Amino acid sequence: MGALKIKFYQGRSRSARLSYAKLSRTMLLPVIYSDRFLEHRTGSYHPERPERLTAIVEALGAAPWAKRIEWQLPTPVETREVMPILQRVHTQAYIETVQRIAKSGGGSLDWDTPVSPDSYDVALLAVSAWLDGVASVLATNNPAFVLARPPGHHAVSNTGMGFCLFSNAAIAAYYALEQPGVNRVAILDWDVHHGNGTQEIVENHSQIAYCSLHQHPCYPGTGKASEEGAYHNVLNLPVPPGSTIAQYRPLFEQKIMPFLTNFAPDLLIVSAGYDGNAADPLAGMALQPQDYGLFTEYCLQLTRRIVFGLEGGYDLTTLAQSVMETIERCLVAL
Repeated sequence: MGALKIKFYQGRSRSARLSYAKLSRTMLLPVIYSDRFLEHRTGSYHPERPERLTAIVEALGAAPWAKRIEWQLPTPVETREVMPILQRVHTQAYIETVQRIAKSGGGSLDWDTPVSPDSYDVALLAVSAWLDGVASVLATNNPAFVLARPPGHHAVSNTGMGFCLFSNAAIAAYYALEQPGVNRVAILDWDVHHGNGTQEIVENHSQIAYCSLHQHPCYPGTGKASEEGAYHNVLNLPVPPGSTIAQYRPLFEQKIMPFLTNFAPDLLIVSAGYDGNAADPLAGMALQPQDYGLFTEYCLQLTRRIVFGLEGGYDLTTLAQSVMETIERCLVAL
């Protein structure tokens, strides 16, 4: 824990250090998490492993503002109707396939998307956690962070892929639109990989906007800038390998912020992947953890009604640092 904390403080900007003066406020930020998420077993050498969450939990527990985190357990699947909203996004045949593979002792959907005996139940609980994030934000008008796995933005309507089982962000968006006063939902996907599943599910929905920054070329090879959605509700921003915050900043200021502002969402959902870090083994970007703090600040300029949900990020140290950056900027804003 100590080594991780020391690494977190190294290289922080002066403005970020000064922000601690604002962290004495008493408002809490909900972080929705369960140890049950560790039971989605992917194998010893799989990058999307349980240790991703334990590294983040450890880092958050050591943060100087740790007492301002309100840890919340996700609503048990047995006590809420997850299936109807899941069925609006995924085919019944696919849902049953995941359940069958899990019940049979495990297997895989493709070469990099394993399903362990507990994966189906854990994935349903992850969906419930994302729904809890929506409910929290709508009730308080303040951000919440969903610290769950498996991730979801690659899962299309009829199959999972790319480590993802169910399309958490898209499901959360559909759920949000069923809540009073919510007519438009935007999804910002800053994961280094394009969220092909999220886009496929929402691009024909006039009340949902989708915006993705992603490395190109990179897995899964989708997300062309020419794709605009059926209602001009899609904005894809392919970014070349090796890009730094110098390339990302103008994209936020000149493309993303105008797109989201014009859409005027009642809720913003962020597919918060942290695999654009220079240290991440699965991509080739050159971002630093503090850059995700800047991403978060841009979002907070638009609205405080934000659900942040974990997607990728596979270098444990920079993953934990980056999540801390996001949460700290939210705390400063509260």
